[in-house]
Formats: sequence, structure tokens, C-alpha cells
Amino acid sequence: MTQSVVVQVGQCGNQVGCRFWDLALREHAHVNKRGLYDEALSSFFRNVDLRKSDGGDCCVGGRIQHLKARAVLIDMEEGVVNGILQGPLREVFDSTQLLTDVSGSGNNWAVGHLTYGSAYREAIVNKLRKAAEHCDCLQCFFLIHSMGGGTGSGLGTRVLSLLEEEFPDVCRIVTAMYPSAEDDVITSPYNSVLAMRELTEHADCVLPVENQSLVDIVNKISVMSHGAKPGSALRKDSTVTSGQGSLSPTEKPFDAMNNIVANLLLNITSSARFEGSLNMDLNEIAMNLVPFPRLHYLVPSLTPLYTLADVNIPTRRLDQMFSDAFSKDHQLIRADPKRSLYLACALMVRGNVQVSDLRRNIERLRPSLPFVSWNQEGWKTGLCSVPPVGHSHSLLALANNTCVKPTFMELRDRFTKLYRKKAHLHHYLDVDGMEQSIFSESLSSLSALIDEYHQLDATKARLIPDAQRLSIAR
Repeated sequence: MTQSVVVQVGQCGNQVGCRFWDLALREHAHVNKRGLYDEALSSFFRNVDLRKSDGGDCCVGGRIQHLKARAVLIDMEEGVVNGILQGPLREVFDSTQLLTDVSGSGNNWAVGHLTYGSAYREAIVNKLRKAAEHCDCLQCFFLIHSMGGGTGSGLGTRVLSLLEEEFPDVCRIVTAMYPSAEDDVITSPYNSVLAMRELTEHADCVLPVENQSLVDIVNKISVMSHGAKPGSALRKDSTVTSGQGSLSPTEKPFDAMNNIVANLLLNITSSARFEGSLNMDLNEIAMNLVPFPRLHYLVPSLTPLYTLADVNIPTRRLDQMFSDAFSKDHQLIRADPKRSLYLACALMVRGNVQVSDLRRNIERLRPSLPFVSWNQEGWKTGLCSVPPVGHSHSLLALANNTCVKPTFMELRDRFTKLYRKKAHLHHYLDVDGMEQSIFSESLSSLSALIDEYHQLDATKARLIPDAQRLSIAR
């Protein structure tokens, strides 16, 4: 078995990461009834025997002693990390995995990337190396951060470049939360575009998640929850909330949003954590879905939505689940993939689903999904036999699709409105090492990325439907 390390940076990254670990432990507890440290657990957790003087790891196959997450937690404010250490997950982390400061990055990419990135470079590298040393076969780094704030966008992307520098052969999958147009951080367009350049240059895959899409999904779930048929009920142990029922009065809106992203991570890591008839190796995601190195932004969609809400309503038909995965209502960015062009697509299915079900649905949906002419068979599939807790099946689709282009264009427009007036620019230029050329180069990088997607989109009009295949007479 291989192992992966989760690196969570900034307030948002740590809140999402915390929720992932909580739900992952719940899944393993549901499957692992004997309390043994098996290969599934070892993929994301160490088993530490505190009775040993060196606190050494226990071998796979023995009893569970003390589980420690394979994680590094970084934030330049103490609040969220301190909250984790005082909460129910405090035993899952120890001080060697944590790096915090007290003053924060002031919503400034330059402070996070240059000031803190330089000051804490050695400390970050040491913690990453320590986490890697505990792995027998390190396969992947999962980096979680936001794009709008200073620490998430700035220090998060600095950590990404350090991962490439220190571990060039280890896959880097980034889950990046993009701010909405109504974001209360006025400098978020600057931070996002500056971070985009780093993601384009240093990540193997990026899973973009828009805050507004999360809000829309939470609202849909709320309608499903409260508009359910008579006799249906909400379970208290809800995965869309922190265990207090669907969007209770004490629940903050971003708690539900964070849970959706945590469920995305649960699904993408399920093949690494559990057995299946057609498991997908994490390295295969980039290998199969990224035909061009810069075009590695994969649009995630989750279905069924009530998997996130734990609403006790009748299970939808399996075929409907596949159809939903390609509708705009289930995307984690606001996009309509059917109106754009697919470069490749992965379907990661969990639960009691057969390979024949998978193939049948791909054949059924194929005519309505426009793929590039040179990759008409660009499907990658994975089947994990362990479903989400309390459900029979779920599906995560990862689409390398030109539908990300409008999101990036909107981001560029918001950046340009500020940059044209040079508004708030002095806050960045006052930071040691920050130059105005970094702004123009980041804008050029984003524009070049948009142009690459645009050129692919232009080929869609030239697509010729497949000729009908001859049927064999019987």
C-alpha cells in the first residue's frame, strides 16, 4: 500500500482538512470492526505506540494504539489550529505537525508568499520531510487552501513550490477554494490571480471549488431536507453539518460548505483507502486526465447530493446518479460542462456498483458529451467497494473540461478593475521582494491559460459525430 500526506494551509484549508479527518475516521470505524491497523488505515494514518521511547510506528496488522493523521497544519494565525487542538481531533495531531504564527497575512498574498514563505521556509521543509519519512511509499501530497486570503493563497502556493522542489517525483493534487464575486476581502482578486500563476506552474492537478457553488449546493440540500416527503427524516449525525442536523441555527454557513469539500476529498481518496474491483491509483488521475501540463484544472462534481446531507429519502436510480454527475447543478464550480469541450473525464464510483453498470452508463451518456476529436475514449474509471457511511453508492466525476474558462475570465475581469486603478497596490509593493512585474506576469499567465482553453473550444465546431458502427448480422 502507498501513503499520502495532507498539507492544510490557512484558515479555510485547516477547517476543510479538519472535517476530512473527522469523516475519514468515521468511515474507517464503520468498516474496521476489529480495531486492527490495516493497510486501508495506513494510507492516511500512522499507528503510534506511545509506550515506546521514540513513539515509533506500529506495523500493519496489529491492534490500533494511537492514530496520527499523515498531515501538516500551517496557519499564520493561531485560532483555527488551536481550536482543532482543543476539539475532538486533538489526539490525531501532535506538535511536530503544526506551524503557526500570531499576526496573520492581512489578506495579502505577498506577505504570505514572500514574508512568511521566507521566514518559515526551513521549518516548513522540515515538517514536510518528517511527514514523508513516516511513509513507506509516499505517493501523493494533497494541498488544501483558499485563493482569496493572504495565508491560503500566498503561503499555500509557496508550500506548493517547496513540495515540487523537495519531492519532484511525488504527485501534487491541490484543492483550491475560489472566492465569490461578493467576497468581503477586497483584495481577493489580486490574491487569486497571483496564486493562479503558481498553481499553473507547480501543481500536477488542481480541483477548483467556488464558494458560490458551495452556497448553491447547501441551499439545494436545505430545500431537500425541509421539503422532503412525509415520513422522511434527517439523521442527527449529518455529514453536511458538524453533527447537529442540517443547517441548525447554531451552524455557520461555511461549516456546511466545508463539509462538501471534505466529502470531495473522501471520494477522491477512497480508492487509496479501501479495496475495490477497479481501484484507481492517485497517480493515474494526472496521467490520464492531463494531456497538456498547464491544463490541469479538473472540475469536480458530486452525486447524489443527499449523500452530503444524510437525508433519509428513497435512493435515486443508479443511472440517474450518472446523469446528475454531468449536470451543471452538481458541479463544484458554476459551469455547464455539456456546453463545453471535454479533454478527459474520470468517474470514481463507491459502493455496490458493477463494472457493467459503469460501462453501460458511459455508453449511454457518451453521445451527449462533446470530447476532443483526438481523445474520444478519454475515460478513466474507478470502483471502490466501500460506500459512504449510510448510503449504497456515490459518484465523483473529475472533468478536464474547457468550462473552467468563464470562471477564469471573470476572475481576470475583477483583477483588472482593481489593477487598472492601481487600487491597494501599495500594500503589496511595500512587502520586501514584491515587484509590480509579478502582477503583470501573473495576469499574462492567466490570460495565456484562458487562450489555451479558447483555442480548444474553437475546435468544438469542427467535431464530426462518430460514424455509426456496423452491426453484426446474427
